[in-house]
Amino acid sequence: MVATPIGNLADIGLRALHVLDLVDAIACEDTRHTQGLLKLYGIAKPLLPVHEHNEAEAAVQVLQRLQAGERVAYVSDAGTPAVSDPGARLVAAARAAGLKVVPLPGASSVTAALSVAGLSGSSAFAFAGFLPSKSSEREEAVRSMASEARAVVLLEAPHRIEALAQALGVLGERRVTVGRELTKQFEEIATVPAAELGAWLAAGEHRTRGEFALVLHPPEAQEPDALAEAERVLGLLLAELPLKSAVRLASEITGAPRNALYERALALKDAAKASAPAGE
Repeated sequence: MVATPIGNLADIGLRALHVLDLVDAIACEDTRHTQGLLKLYGIAKPLLPVHEHNEAEAAVQVLQRLQAGERVAYVSDAGTPAVSDPGARLVAAARAAGLKVVPLPGASSVTAALSVAGLSGSSAFAFAGFLPSKSSEREEAVRSMASEARAVVLLEAPHRIEALAQALGVLGERRVTVGRELTKQFEEIATVPAAELGAWLAAGEHRTRGEFALVLHPPEAQEPDALAEAERVLGLLLAELPLKSAVRLASEITGAPRNALYERALALKDAAKASAPAGE
């Protein structure tokens, strides 16, 4: 499993070049894309197409070569195979057949984006990759991030970045570092509040083009007294109003993030149901 550049072809590793020149064949996501990389470095090998639409069937051909004693490398179009890219089925099939699978690390949009996000404190993060394409599922995924205490790394394609920005907008002032076309000629990096990501994209003619890696920053820590007051106000409002109305007013009164209050309101409702006498 050989990692390849995410943009700038000079980011290929020496070990990756050595292995690609050594193997008997190279399985790849897109033969045309891989051929361009190999040509630049003077490597000529048989190419086997293994992509998301044929991976299960193509894995059989790769396994036959491996079992015959050949050495085969697998590369996706950019970055590390099997991480939001094809390759996982091939790896599983090879391991199930008792064959050795060796990882060759290299360029990564995930760590590249994290390195310029300027995060302080804990280095823990969650990798979400590409969110669902269906709007309701994408919005549900974003809502779950409201209570996530770690940074979250997202990936997105140009034709879906505006929809993602709209979904992230509900997170308000929570900061997002957006990396567009990382390592490429028109690389652009900015950190903006989630609510302003859509406006940032619209402010530049080319900002919706290219591949995106985004880092959703951890929520800003609130003072304990402020949190306690927000929860007190929320509890009073929940006793008199529907959940959504109580959350909206509590946010307006205390300044606490609406999504965090919503999550807390759900928890309070669940706790109230659990403590209610049987039959009520």
